Amino acid sequence: MSIFKNIKFDKLMSGLSKTRDKIVNKITETVTGKAVLDDLTIEELEEVLITSDMGADLSFRVIEETRKRVKSSSDRSNSKLIETVKEVLKETLRSSSKEYDPDISSHKPYVILIVGVNGAGKTTTIGKLAHNFRQSGLSVLIGAADTFRAAANDQLEVWAKRAGVDIIQIKGTGDPSAVAYETVDAAIKRNVDVVMIDTAGRLHTKTNLMDELKKIRTVVKKKLDYAPNEVFLVVDGNTGQNAIVQAEEFSKATELTGLIITKLDGTAKGGVIFQICSKLKIPVTYIGMGEGIEDLQNFDLNLYIDAMLTPANQGN
Repeated sequence: MSIFKNIKFDKLMSGLSKTRDKIVNKITETVTGKAVLDDLTIEELEEVLITSDMGADLSFRVIEETRKRVKSSSDRSNSKLIETVKEVLKETLRSSSKEYDPDISSHKPYVILIVGVNGAGKTTTIGKLAHNFRQSGLSVLIGAADTFRAAANDQLEVWAKRAGVDIIQIKGTGDPSAVAYETVDAAIKRNVDVVMIDTAGRLHTKTNLMDELKKIRTVVKKKLDYAPNEVFLVVDGNTGQNAIVQAEEFSKATELTGLIITKLDGTAKGGVIFQICSKLKIPVTYIGMGEGIEDLQNFDLNLYIDAMLTPANQGN
């Protein structure tokens, strides 16, 4: 079955308004009145992209290719330049993006581990993702395996109720792998479609906690030899380069199958997602564009680029 696709272009446009205004306005200021893109102008355009947190290497590649195309075109207008930047970005990052369309019907229960550091929005993301699956008509069970923080489990319980899904908690245990085992076992007995297991907000520098993550994965696999089907890392889009470091470190402990980038709404550094796509070989599956339960959107590279670089008066 095809899962529910939560994509709202208007929400993207409004959420990325600070990044869009910064880039579009700066590009316009930089090139207005100039007949050619000289070296100084090129450097200024690179700086515009870099300050949106797109990263130096990617910004250089995009602007250099844009310069070549605009140079051979008779249209040197601001709008043409911005459209060219959009085209180059889409082409450059095309291989780094793929649509998230899991074959859930072939694996029941479909098991997803959710990992990430404290403060990234992991717990709320689980609730929002559960809501998305419920919109597809799927049953969902959540395992509260963040046993190191009682507050995290309380918050997760609130979000599970909002999403209308059940949650497995084992009071008095400090063993996350035991919770993971009981959750998968319950899902099998209840014939649940999707299992999501929350894990402790591990700092990627804490070896013992990363070892615990490996143990959870091993325990789940013993119960279901194909599990986990997915391991999603949740990172805060506002942390920039640190998000990349987290992904690299978590990859050492487990095979990541997807990234969920949170808190992208209202930031002036929405370009960080391009840097993440460019440097990592892990697809971005979802993006957080607000605090509401319906604000976890499927990531669509082309739409994201359009929302970030299309002037507001041209938006859909």
